[in-house]
Amino acid sequence: MPDSIPALTEAQIDSFITDGFVRIDNAFPRELAEQGRAILWRATGCDPDNPATWTKPVIRLGGYSDLPFRLAANTPTLVSAYDQVVGKDRWVPPQGLGTFPVRFPSPDEPGDDGWHIDGSFTGDDYRDFLDIRANIVSKGRALLMLFLFSDVGEDDAPTRIRVGSHLEVARYLAPSGDAGRSLRHMITDRPDWFDTGREALATGPAGTVYLCHPFLVHAAQKHRGKTVKFMAQPPLMPRGQLELDRPDGVHSPVELAIRVALDQG
Repeated sequence: MPDSIPALTEAQIDSFITDGFVRIDNAFPRELAEQGRAILWRATGCDPDNPATWTKPVIRLGGYSDLPFRLAANTPTLVSAYDQVVGKDRWVPPQGLGTFPVRFPSPDEPGDDGWHIDGSFTGDDYRDFLDIRANIVSKGRALLMLFLFSDVGEDDAPTRIRVGSHLEVARYLAPSGDAGRSLRHMITDRPDWFDTGREALATGPAGTVYLCHPFLVHAAQKHRGKTVKFMAQPPLMPRGQLELDRPDGVHSPVELAIRVALDQG
């Protein structure tokens, strides 16, 4: 008998491989979300009860290791899901969460809503964030994760996701080998930013978590709702690196997605 029921079904894992993400409801308790929001509100310098103090469309906060964030990142449900998607003993337990782009209702453009993937390492050519790189084995990143610390509806600036884009990104990165490609290269080479024609929105109640393939193309958007959005978007760090040709053939879903992409290419 297994020690616990797996967090994800086979259908969810298959969806992760083909679509590039999986949504986990009730991944951490609402109480932890409320405790985390209280910490984040203080860090913004804004008054949660006075919208007149919400003068910017977005305030970016760094990583936080306070207890509510550590607990939220390491619930039994999420630990099980990490094992299922990345592989047991192939990831580093999160010691906190970050960064937090706190998004406020605003008529102004946020200025950070372009399509992109989150790179994970830098090369000798590093000058600014556009020189952050990604390679075919996703050096330095096992997953992109979206932790909803507030209820997020369609008007509350949910992260936009290009469904299946991780497969196109994998095919794009493969020829560049270990060196990978920078975000600057991708903007030049793929101005359509791997548009698959399918888009999803990362909505859900506080406590929802999206586990995303590190190559998944996503974007922020303007907040058109009424309540402030709190979301963490940390990486899950790998223990070692992804391997696309394991001798034992036991590949994780993150690795399998890349293998599927290359086989299709």
